Amino acid sequence: MIRIDNLTVQFGAVRPLDGLSAELTQPIIGLVGPNGAGKTTLLNVFSGFLTPVTGSIELDGRDLLPLSPTRRVQAGLRRTFQTEQVADDLSAWDNVLALADHIDLKGARIGDEVERALAFTGLGTRAQVMGAALNLYERRMVEIARALVGHPRLILMDEPGAGLDEAEALRLRQCILGIPQAFGATVLLIDHDVDLISATCGETLVLDFGKRLALGPTRTVLDDPVVHRAYLGAA
Repeated sequence: MIRIDNLTVQFGAVRPLDGLSAELTQPIIGLVGPNGAGKTTLLNVFSGFLTPVTGSIELDGRDLLPLSPTRRVQAGLRRTFQTEQVADDLSAWDNVLALADHIDLKGARIGDEVERALAFTGLGTRAQVMGAALNLYERRMVEIARALVGHPRLILMDEPGAGLDEAEALRLRQCILGIPQAFGATVLLIDHDVDLISATCGETLVLDFGKRLALGPTRTVLDDPVVHRAYLGAA
């Protein structure tokens, strides 16, 4: 379970997050809102890239904020980015293997973990292909494969579906749906693709101007007229 309590991030007079509180309990959770709502800011706080002025974030009862970014990775926090962080001069295998530098994996187990993650994301036959030769979808899946190594507990995904075609988006959806059962990890998913959020997320948190606008079962939240006005642009 994720518990966010009175979380505030402030830059001068601007508060990208403003007293945000929420309890998130589902295996896959949507995080949506208009541009500038505070979604990526929240992920940056989770990751340790930003320090809030007030509040706390707990993952299964453990406060994440006192931990360094590296300690958070060791505690099971993972992240994928809007712009995929794939090294062009490394193979898909070595891109995934690079995460082992930050977690306690040794010997043959490292190879087993990398192999499993690549197979799960459909990249088993592309393991030795260099990052520069991978297409957009494959690069996104390398990001996800890297997040699956070393017993992840929470995977933060920042717009993994951006730029994918319909067939690729369907494969991405199936991959995300399989993560909680296959790896035991919770997924917190940002995406502007409402179909992806609706098809994968058991509950969804909506942000607007850094505040909680709605939280609940995904379909109920997405059908809320207040959410339509703020996020979907409905009259």
